[in-house]
Amino acid sequence: MKNTTYSTFSVNNQSQPEPSGEQKHRNVFYTARLSLKRHASGGNVLIAVTVLALIIANIPGINQYYFNFWEQKIALQIGHFNLFSHSGHPMSMLDFINDALMAIFFFSIGLEIKREILVGELSSFKQALLPIIAAIGGMVMPVMIYMIFAHGTPYSGGAAIPMATDIAFSLGVLSMLGKRVPLSLKIFLTTLAVVDDIGGIIVIALFYSTHIEGMLLLVAFLLLGVLLLGSVLRIQNNWFYLGIGAVVWFLFLNSGIHPTIAGVLVAFCVPAKPVFAPNNYIKTIRANIRRFNAEDDKLLNRRSILSKDQMNWLKQIESASDKVISPLQELEDSLHSTVNYIILPLFAFANAGIFLLDTPASSIFEGISIAIIIALVIGKLFGIFIFSWLTVKLKLAPMPEGTNWKMMFSIAMLGGIGFTVSLFIANLSFGGNTPEITSMLSHAKLGIVIGSLLAGLIGWILLHRTLPADANNPEEQES
Repeated sequence: MKNTTYSTFSVNNQSQPEPSGEQKHRNVFYTARLSLKRHASGGNVLIAVTVLALIIANIPGINQYYFNFWEQKIALQIGHFNLFSHSGHPMSMLDFINDALMAIFFFSIGLEIKREILVGELSSFKQALLPIIAAIGGMVMPVMIYMIFAHGTPYSGGAAIPMATDIAFSLGVLSMLGKRVPLSLKIFLTTLAVVDDIGGIIVIALFYSTHIEGMLLLVAFLLLGVLLLGSVLRIQNNWFYLGIGAVVWFLFLNSGIHPTIAGVLVAFCVPAKPVFAPNNYIKTIRANIRRFNAEDDKLLNRRSILSKDQMNWLKQIESASDKVISPLQELEDSLHSTVNYIILPLFAFANAGIFLLDTPASSIFEGISIAIIIALVIGKLFGIFIFSWLTVKLKLAPMPEGTNWKMMFSIAMLGGIGFTVSLFIANLSFGGNTPEITSMLSHAKLGIVIGSLLAGLIGWILLHRTLPADANNPEEQES
């Protein structure tokens, strides 16, 4: 029987009455709490793995094995066909992580975005407006600051690097403050990071594609059409979406469109409606449970062998349980542990290892490193805060409940933790084997790590000083 962890916020069938305002409010907060629990715990692992990668990358004698390992070729081959190949060339281990495993990460992000739009924070325009505008400010301002430093330089193509907020890393830092943080502030940061992810996905799709192979792309979109048809027909088999999705990923990989976009598009095709409406599910369970009587209780207490009728009743319950969970919910629930505890830590471990022993300290304060650091720490801070302040002052949206401007300033600082998506975009921006490009990528990674750590540390200190001792005490939260 499948897990029914969060079937309570399934998208309702048309036969069901529209949920009340109170029900929608509960759904929003339920999904928010779910995201917070998942990402916060994964963020702590991400922090630990990043530190470990930096240590190993700078231990003489060991670090060479570390760097050489990521260059090893990987293959899943049948005859002359290699699934893990790009334009006929086998992937390296690093390419496999960045292009294949991260496609799974973006698939999970796509599922989360779709869920948020349907029943989460993004389903309510009033609740979503403030973090959406704040996220826009947090994307525009860092790019502008970066371009001031990078204009006319070889690294001007990395303008999108400081755009994103790492949801796992930032919530991991926030979780260190425990129950002192108002739930509304956590939801604000979570929603902001989700909108940032949408912005990052759009940027990757528009600006990080190479020469387009039209025929491969056409076949990929035809398969996406098949997935959409399956969604309309309410096909519940997850392997239908995963199997065709894997083919779409391969076609995107070799078509010139970055394969992570395939993960997002496939996620949007996964149906969010269950076959069984929750109320019908409850009726089915009750009807079959009532078939068991007191005599059955006594008999089953003495032996475990079921009668044919009893087996059929339980199978009906099992079948109903399988159909009450939508593929979107089941896949999101199944993937979160793999993504948060395997894929993202592996990505961080492979990409955050920077050799620093022969790097002059002065290089941190020049070139691309300082551009990224200032864009993340200063650009994100003022972009998020100023756009939030203007939105509230213009009465377009209210402040998050139980917060003040000191808290908002502090949370805006945490928005400067770019890390995962920033590292990902840096790899796309400076993908090449020339010494100059390799050097720019190393300094970009250095800027991302330092900028993210600074934003996380300063944000934590500010929140520690501004948050009340008890998040539930409104008197202590007044500005």
